[in-house]
Amino acid sequence: MVIGQLINDHKLYTKWNEEFDCPEYDEDMVVDFLENEMGTGGCVVDFHTSGFFPERWFDIVVLLRTNNTTLYDRLKERGYAEKKITENIECEILEVTSEEVYTSYKPELIMELQSDLPEQVESNLNQIIERLVEWKQKRQAE
Repeated sequence: MVIGQLINDHKLYTKWNEEFDCPEYDEDMVVDFLENEMGTGGCVVDFHTSGFFPERWFDIVVLLRTNNTTLYDRLKERGYAEKKITENIECEILEVTSEEVYTSYKPELIMELQSDLPEQVESNLNQIIERLVEWKQKRQAE
């Protein structure tokens, strides 16, 4: 589930931020909207922040990292305004997302993967699949 798209499609925000041209989403609205679907399991959640999601929803949390030059190029290609790109780069430099993940979830749930090059995508997917297979085998053994 691409949470940013769900926020836009279902108006899970309280107001629009004109400066950054994006919604100021309401965490409670997002969690309430996702609660039933997340309870069934088998979901992949894609979002730039995670600390407000209940830990019980996740069996694995993947933190994708990239170098700032690659991040800049990706955001520029997506048509982000310079101010929004700068804020994203600053957040990466200050490890805002990383800190949020590590303070919100148990360390054993977290996988941190580098995602700079297209060829890393396949390697990352394989590592995630391996981790999920191990998790499933462990649960079946319990």
